[in-house]
Formats: sequence, structure tokens, C-alpha cells
Amino acid sequence: MSLTTVIAAHTVVEYLDHNNWIIIDCRFSLADPQAGINAYRLGHLPHARYVHLENDLSAAVTSLTGRHPLPDFNQLTKKIAALGITFNNQIVVYDDAGGAFATRLWWLLRCLGHASVAVLDGGIQHWLAQNYPTTTDLPRYKVGHFKAYLDTTRWLETRDIENNLARKSICLIDARTAERYRGEHEPIDPVAGHIPGALNRPFQANMNTNGLFLSSDELHHQFKTLIHDSPAEHVVHMCGSGVTACHNLLAMEHAGLTGSKLYAGSWSEWIRNKNRPIATQ
Repeated sequence: MSLTTVIAAHTVVEYLDHNNWIIIDCRFSLADPQAGINAYRLGHLPHARYVHLENDLSAAVTSLTGRHPLPDFNQLTKKIAALGITFNNQIVVYDDAGGAFATRLWWLLRCLGHASVAVLDGGIQHWLAQNYPTTTDLPRYKVGHFKAYLDTTRWLETRDIENNLARKSICLIDARTAERYRGEHEPIDPVAGHIPGALNRPFQANMNTNGLFLSSDELHHQFKTLIHDSPAEHVVHMCGSGVTACHNLLAMEHAGLTGSKLYAGSWSEWIRNKNRPIATQ
């Protein structure tokens, strides 16, 4: 069995002690970068290992990059191996933000050639609501053998975005909230607004009121209504820093709309150059 998009908690609990399954805690807070690891130490899914968005899944910020640049993939490959991961493992990733951070690792593993990775539906909140077990024990594991097969076609650079928008050859979707997209409220980045021509679909729209993913049929309908006749492989996702955009990418994959890409630098990189156009409203 290979699960590649979203996985239900009741399925994960059945495989908790399966040697081939590896669970990774991706909890993180933009307001407090240590909050995730602190929460992990206070309680996590049994056998879960922890990764940190900024220390493990991002490179250092520079004057030209967004807030969460893509990691050095050679270094990331070593970190993945250090977690004990091999290509034989089914990976389950989770967080406490509806998958907003876990989908970053989901996407990165796919870039490295590992497709058998799924996001825990509902995150740790839903897990706890089902009275499933947690622990404070730290897992023991050996370094795995992980050889990357990097697929650089899965993301676009800023120059690619500029050129493709000029040619009208991509459908760009912004995963930020509507207020941030319209430039009415910008709590993180120094410039408000959005890239001209980008559509808006806040990633929260992928979930119901219980924090679970909408059905694949409903997601398919909603995305097709948004992108109309644009092929899925011409869709590019962005957000503030290239993290929560992966949530929309996952939702499309879960809906059977495969092949969309990520604008890795996203809004926080776009605004590094004051000559790039900005739209509001």
C-alpha cells in the first residue's frame, strides 16, 4: 500500500507499530520558531520524529530570497537519511495547523523522488479528539539509505513567473487569506498586495469546519471552477513564503488534478525587487 496525499487517523493508528511506516511531526509557529519542538517534547504521536521548518526544511534567508528559501537539497537528503528514511518507507507527516507546515515536507519529499508520503488528515488535534495515543518518549532509529532523485521541474523561480505571466501561460494561485491578497492586512511582509493576474484561494478553503480535508470530488469541483480550462500542469501555487502554497498543491493532487507546481519564493521574494508590479483589491 502506498499513500500519496491525505491519510485518515484511523488508518495511521492501525500501522503505528509497523516497521515500514515512519511518522514525522512538523509542528511550527511563525510567531515562535521553538513552539513546535517544545510541543513535540510535551507529547507526539508514538514513534514520531521531528523536523523544524526553518532549521531543516529551509535555507538561510538572503537579501534576494523570500522568508523560507528552498533548502540545499544535498543537505536535505542527508537529513532525510538521518531520520531513518529509505525509499521503502511509507511516510506520514502532521502538524497542528491543518497541514500548513506538514505539506512543505510532503512536497519536498516528492521533489526528492519519494512519493509514498501522506499528510495526516486533521493533524494532531483530530488525533487527540479520537483519543488515540501520544507519548513523550523519543524514538530510536538508525540512519537510512536515501538516494535522492531530484525533480527540478516541480517549482518555478521568480524569473519564470515573470516570463510565464507575460506569456499568459500559467494560472497562478495565491494561498494567502483574502485580506492579505487584497492588501488590506499584511501582518508578516513589509509590502501588501498580490502579484497582478494571480487568483486567490486561501488554503483554509481546502478543509471543512472540523479541520478535515474536503472530499476529493468537492476539491476537484472547486479547483476546476477556479482554474476553468487551464490544465493542472499549468497551475502554479504561491503564498507568503512558499510553505502554505503546498497545501493547495496537495489539495489538487488529492482531487486528481496532478502536475501543478510551486512558486518557491512566493510573495516575500517577489517584493524584494521594487520594480516588480503589485496589485491590490
